[in-house]
Amino acid sequence: MLKQYLQFKLSQKLSPQQIQLMKLIQLPTQAFEQRLKQELEENPALEGGKDDNTDEYDSEFDNTDDFGDTESINADDINVDEYLSDDEVPDYRTQVNNYSSDDDEKTIPYAAGTSFTQHLINQLNTYRLDEEEREIAEFLVGSVDESGYIRRELSDTMDDLAFTQNVYTTEEKIEHVLRIVHQLDPAGVGARNLQECLSIQLHRKEKTQHCELAIKIIDNAFDQFTKKHYKKLIQKFDISEAQLKGAISEIEHLNPKPGGSYAGNNRIVEHVVPDFAIKIVDGELELTLNGRNAPELHVSREYNNMLKGYKDTKDKSRSQKDAVIFIKQKLDAAKWFIEAIKQRQQTLFITMSAIMHYQKEYFLTGDERNLKPMILKDIADEISMDVSTVSRVANSKYVDTPYGTKLIKEFFSESMKNDQGEDVSTREIKKILETVIEEENKKKPLTDETLAAILKEKGYPIARRTVAKYREQLDIPVARLRKKI
Repeated sequence: MLKQYLQFKLSQKLSPQQIQLMKLIQLPTQAFEQRLKQELEENPALEGGKDDNTDEYDSEFDNTDDFGDTESINADDINVDEYLSDDEVPDYRTQVNNYSSDDDEKTIPYAAGTSFTQHLINQLNTYRLDEEEREIAEFLVGSVDESGYIRRELSDTMDDLAFTQNVYTTEEKIEHVLRIVHQLDPAGVGARNLQECLSIQLHRKEKTQHCELAIKIIDNAFDQFTKKHYKKLIQKFDISEAQLKGAISEIEHLNPKPGGSYAGNNRIVEHVVPDFAIKIVDGELELTLNGRNAPELHVSREYNNMLKGYKDTKDKSRSQKDAVIFIKQKLDAAKWFIEAIKQRQQTLFITMSAIMHYQKEYFLTGDERNLKPMILKDIADEISMDVSTVSRVANSKYVDTPYGTKLIKEFFSESMKNDQGEDVSTREIKKILETVIEEENKKKPLTDETLAAILKEKGYPIARRTVAKYREQLDIPVARLRKKI
């Protein structure tokens, strides 16, 4: 049995315009410039740069929600006067930008160069190799990753050569060619692991007493060396502590990632462009938004004239009506984009301003111990915005401070109670932990339990496992691996 009934339901939905605005807010400066360029290319009604004819027309017009839906628009229903105005200065011309065009950063050119793989192949040309050896050598060179290592086993390489290059060979032949690859520069390239990489570099150095001892340590006691069992090494090789120290110094000067030393490897270099700048002027903080986030945009004068022409025409043809519908859509889109950029500027500035004032003590001193506990909700409540909006600003934006360029989300941290019952930032505790470890006696590094006791004495009662967690977050190894002789 079928039944029909009505059901009313309230739901909250984001409009396409709101979604686009959120995406714009999330974009950092460089990505925003690309998005702006794309919009200028796609919408002929939108133009960039200064407009010298603002006294003749105005791009300010009423809000409309139906652009993009051609079937629901009737040309006769369009009020052209809404898009034309006698105001001398349009609204978008009155906005204030606290920057000079002279401050705009110019595009950084990238120098063309030889790829890392080609650099290695060029060196192979200086060796006498038969046809099979050359194919194997080029395949091995092509397998070198950006750190300079070949991570594949010889058996896997042999199979790959057979299936992909139709080269049937043996592991012994591949091993022979690999030793030739190991002679290429930078030293250590083509190694299959760290031990082999360090060994290759040491064998190519001048054979001093320290170098020869270092070779013995790497080739015969690598596991004990990595675990810093220095007493066992002294006993194994019957050496003094000074001799071991000299050998370790030789090893420390080697390059564990030889591929990274090649300057012409054409990696894409990411240039961080700060979205904000904070300066201290007469003891007070001054916040500015990067001028590249505040472009000058206006509606095309040509499109404005098209509307005037349509208005003045008495007998409107079908093609003219179709044209005015198209013009309306483009003008609405241009108007919305200009408005969205303005909202983006306001949102970024208001959010960063709230963060700056919340962490005023830090920005005035640069001391991370002055960072207050701060979560996204603290700023969201301060500026009466959603937490997700603050998150979009914090996760992808950088600020230029007197103490370096910082990612904004680094200023956020959870809180813990000290022995006085006061809320302190976990960043403050991590900074103190880092300082204590830096000042420790490296011959007898402090264990996590000892570090917890020291922090407790300083007024931060935290457990040993919490110390271990903070130490790992700071990328500091355990006590045994921090040991030096």
